[in-house]
Amino acid sequence: MIERYTLPEMGEIWSTHSRFQRLLDVEKAVAKVQGAMGLIPEPAAHAILASAGFDVKQISEIEKTTKHDVIAFVTSVCETVNSRNSKEFGKYVHFGLTSSDVLDTALSLQIRDAYQILQMRLSELDTTLADLVVKHADTICVGRTHGIHAEPTTWGLKLAGYLAELKRNRVRIQRACEQVAVVKLSGAVGTYSLMSEEVEAAVAKELKLPSETVATQVIPRDRHAEVFSSLAILGGGLERLATELRHLQRTEVGEIEEAFSTGQKGSSAMPHKKNPIGSENITGLARLLRGYLLCSMEDIALWHERDISHSSVERVIFPDAFIVADYAVYRTNQILVNLKVNPAKMKTNLDLTQGQVFSSHVLLELIKKGLTREDAYHLIQKNSHELKNGQSLKEALMNDSNINELLSEKEFSDIFSGKSHLKSIQKIIERVVK
Repeated sequence: MIERYTLPEMGEIWSTHSRFQRLLDVEKAVAKVQGAMGLIPEPAAHAILASAGFDVKQISEIEKTTKHDVIAFVTSVCETVNSRNSKEFGKYVHFGLTSSDVLDTALSLQIRDAYQILQMRLSELDTTLADLVVKHADTICVGRTHGIHAEPTTWGLKLAGYLAELKRNRVRIQRACEQVAVVKLSGAVGTYSLMSEEVEAAVAKELKLPSETVATQVIPRDRHAEVFSSLAILGGGLERLATELRHLQRTEVGEIEEAFSTGQKGSSAMPHKKNPIGSENITGLARLLRGYLLCSMEDIALWHERDISHSSVERVIFPDAFIVADYAVYRTNQILVNLKVNPAKMKTNLDLTQGQVFSSHVLLELIKKGLTREDAYHLIQKNSHELKNGQSLKEALMNDSNINELLSEKEFSDIFSGKSHLKSIQKIIERVVK
């Protein structure tokens, strides 16, 4: 399993200091390119690259007066450059830029870094699920539709469906984060009036990102909404798994159980309780991710070339959504790593309907023997609904003269063995795991 802390924690990516650091990364990349192109004095570019810094407390103090965080940031950077050099090179910081050039490009860098951490988490969960799928490929259980027993399946195949969905979500998130991580340096209304396209292209190369195709004052927010859409869909996939885990932990089902550590307590009033709190937690986190998506959709329709209505929203939803998604994936992985599986209870539950889970295969065999679908369906349904205590559907059908004259004892045995239900499961699992 991949080590959890090979990259900085997700929360650090979205800290105030980290945000300003990425703003500074953009300013330095611009200064480097401008110096090389002769747009600013080369010594000034070298000075900015070597000595530019910022002070978060100072920025906060300046902002109390300016009411503009980027101006406060640029002022702080200029002062650090001037204080560390004999000449006042600080005036070349932010040369030819508008605030959103730096803000949106820095946000692209944050998203790129956050994506790397999230993909690590997803890779861990992918590995855990794949291991469980292989381990339980032959662990027979009942499949349910509408909450009612349907046909036999295996626990491994159930999990394979969630694994396949996770793989799709990884592709969605990668695609969305690549779409949004672009450089925008085209100025106040996207016309490159102060900075040429060549500068943007060179800075984009320096930052290892593509350039925006057509910008206003900002990168169009449909790109950002796609990120939130991918995170919300991921949350939906995790919730689908969590809902299954919650149901299977019900007292009357009891097929699995979340880990319960020494000293843990499930209820302040009922000492016996063990609750599916991890899975319930995932369900709640998924609701948050869907909420962030709605907010991001509202941010798409900005006025003209830009207004600021999206800014306050994004300062909340970007850190929250990535941190919530990161934690939800981590928590899901921990639940699965420590999950207790009860194959015996799965088998007991499979047998609760006394063989009715094989009814569809009896139906097909009777049709093959010449009965109409309606007549075959009626006979099987009647026997299923009138089973006596302790009687299996197989026994009832074998005692029905309308049926036993059509099917031999061997044919009955083959149908109720479950072999046909399980024959393709291994191939499906191999398709997903490989």
